[in-house]
Amino acid sequence: MLNRKFKAYKRLFKQKGIINITLLDEYIVKQIFEVFVLGVIIFTSIIFASETFTQLIKQITLYGIPFNIAALMIVLNLPQVFVMTIPISTLFATVMTINKLSLNSEITVLRACGIGINRIAKPVFAFAIVMTILSFMINEFVVPAMSTQSRHLALYSLQQKHVPEGRKNFTLNEMNSQGVLKRLIYVQSCEDNVLNNITVLDMSKEDTIQLIQAKLGSTSDEGWVFDSGVIYTLSATGKIYNTTLFENSVINFGVENLENFTQEEASQFNFFKLVKYIKDNSKNPDFIKKLKISYQIQLYDKLALPITTFALALVGIPLAITPPRVRYNRGFLFSVMIIFIYYVIRAVSLNLGEASKLPPILAAWLPVVIISILGFIMYRKKAYSIT
Repeated sequence: MLNRKFKAYKRLFKQKGIINITLLDEYIVKQIFEVFVLGVIIFTSIIFASETFTQLIKQITLYGIPFNIAALMIVLNLPQVFVMTIPISTLFATVMTINKLSLNSEITVLRACGIGINRIAKPVFAFAIVMTILSFMINEFVVPAMSTQSRHLALYSLQQKHVPEGRKNFTLNEMNSQGVLKRLIYVQSCEDNVLNNITVLDMSKEDTIQLIQAKLGSTSDEGWVFDSGVIYTLSATGKIYNTTLFENSVINFGVENLENFTQEEASQFNFFKLVKYIKDNSKNPDFIKKLKISYQIQLYDKLALPITTFALALVGIPLAITPPRVRYNRGFLFSVMIIFIYYVIRAVSLNLGEASKLPPILAAWLPVVIISILGFIMYRKKAYSIT
């Protein structure tokens, strides 16, 4: 069905003179797309294993976020990973496909038929443009919504502390940013979202320890609600300073953790909303200079990162065309080399921008400019000097 529709659209485009899709275009795009999908799977898995999985473990151990909620947060953050993997997967697909055509002497045959490098590269550039637009659309519409939802899940988990329904005689640990135990909570049972016989050992303060005991409790957006309890304030040596009886008390466990999640991030805004956010907060004393610079860099990067897709394809084409004397596939090696060079340039540029050594717009666009110039020179030399 899809194949018939594609052919129908192709005939329509030809009749209208909009675009002329040839068998060569279909052949090259099909191979690029197959390798592209493989590249997305590979590079997404690498980024997930190296960064995202580590963040998942941190959220579970440091903030007490349950595994199922933390895993859902990871899924919601996948669009951000896709924005990073689309450019490098496009490069990977371009280099592997063109290199394969070169090794199979298909490029030589095409040139013998009067089809030059520019014509061979046309479907590659078309594919790169489509992926550039796709990357921008994901970054502009999908990432902000998913990032906001992920943050709401984290806030909900920290506020509710996710007490397991139906469990008996369980403990919950809350750690500080250094990984040191801050609170130890014991609950005899949890039935119908009601906590029974709760004991809390609070060691968040340096000089004193609080021991809280309550018959009943529950969780709410404001914190933990305890009924019919007592609070013992102890010294570090165990001496009782004060004893307080209460009928009802609300304790905001996890307030320090909430501060890490309530601050707005650039990923929660699309391009135009981020422009407005920076403008509205430019006179806010809390919106410190370093934070403003970071937001400006991320603003320009929302445009620069998708454009990287086309720039990397421009570099990949000339590198993938193998000289006749070379009879092995250099595509993967070239892909890894280009990706490494690009991310080194990107890391240096962004860090210089964060340190105010480069203007924010230059910090975001410098890697793209360097790769584009290098790609243009290499492509021009290969397209007009190859024999």
